[in-house]
Amino acid sequence: MVRKDGAGMMGRVWLACVLAFGAVTGAAAQESTADILREHLYGGQLVEGLAAMEARADNDPEASFGVGVLALFSAIEGLVQPLYAHGFDPERGIAVSPFFGMMGMEGNQRTPEPLSYGDLRGYLETFSDDLDIAIPLLLAAAEGDFSVEIDVTQIRIDIDGDGQAGEAESVGAFLAMAAGAGQRLDMGSGMAPGLGLPATSFAFDGADAIWLAGYSQVLATQSDFLLAHDFEGFFDAALHRLFPGAGLPMETYPNGGQLFMDRDSDALLADAIAMIHTINWPIVDRDRLIGARDRLFNVLDLSRRNWNAILAETDDHLEFIPSPRQTPLAPQMTITKEMVEAWRETLDVSEAILRGELLLPHWRYAELGFDLAAWFEGAERTDFVLLFTGLDALPYLKAGEIADAGSFAAANAVFGGSIWNYAAWFN
Repeated sequence: MVRKDGAGMMGRVWLACVLAFGAVTGAAAQESTADILREHLYGGQLVEGLAAMEARADNDPEASFGVGVLALFSAIEGLVQPLYAHGFDPERGIAVSPFFGMMGMEGNQRTPEPLSYGDLRGYLETFSDDLDIAIPLLLAAAEGDFSVEIDVTQIRIDIDGDGQAGEAESVGAFLAMAAGAGQRLDMGSGMAPGLGLPATSFAFDGADAIWLAGYSQVLATQSDFLLAHDFEGFFDAALHRLFPGAGLPMETYPNGGQLFMDRDSDALLADAIAMIHTINWPIVDRDRLIGARDRLFNVLDLSRRNWNAILAETDDHLEFIPSPRQTPLAPQMTITKEMVEAWRETLDVSEAILRGELLLPHWRYAELGFDLAAWFEGAERTDFVLLFTGLDALPYLKAGEIADAGSFAAANAVFGGSIWNYAAWFN
């Protein structure tokens, strides 16, 4: 009997160990999806990570989110790699002149590949197409129940296309570089952008997947708006400032003349004038322009869906955008009920403007408003100067309710001068 009881005891212990081991290994397997996602995001191994996530995505909400996230960053990488190859460097092309008090660094400049207008259009078309792959993946992932902790500053993409993503190719390095450039460009006006994040690690969930889909639409809107136009004159006249050394027309001959200040500053001023003068873009693809407007409607809709998801959350862990009931990761990330209500009202006003139900004010025509919907549907060109000064606004003026400060009173009362910072955060 003793031996029998002992055997029974040992059997029960063994069974308990097996069950415990199964529970632990099951939890480890669940955690491993997030670990694998982080490993590939932090290593800049987007293609490999996408394959790993796709292999798990059928029954794993974290993997489904990983597929969407990696598709998004692959789209971004697919654009920045060719831009880098063509020497994209606004700071070198614009700021390096005595006017800004900045001089070029000798021996630290790569040799860009030649860039054509057709090349740039092709890159933008591919970018829009790739974003349209990522968006539905992110929205599908948003239906799942998951939470994946990610330090956004550690995410890397292979900017230079050498097959490796180094520390200088991380989001954190980019933010530091952009903040440094902003400080160097500050002329004492206090307008240098502060791009430091109040927190860097967040637990991304379904609401954040919707947010990422919305931001993808924002990026695609900008790409499609450009592609709807013929901007070749603008490209020829000014984009050597963004792609110095890429063989654009205004770099064909050496710059040796001087007018007012010095050679480089005069050339910068002349190129700025040419840039403004050549923003007279014929609309060559109406469907794409209408599509850009439809994307803006999607941005507004996704922002509403995002807030619905945020307000429905019952957890409280490393929230990227916290609800009024959740804990902010930094004091400046505190969200109040009044903020949410004001933002939702702003979305409604913005949609009314896009639909032409609420007209935009024009400084020159006090009694009439500008119908933005009619412009999208009927404009033949985009000339920002003539729109501002009034001539190109004439066909789209009509009587009706015109937006004014009161239309955005709730947002102004709650957000004040920080409205654009919140808009960038809330999407």
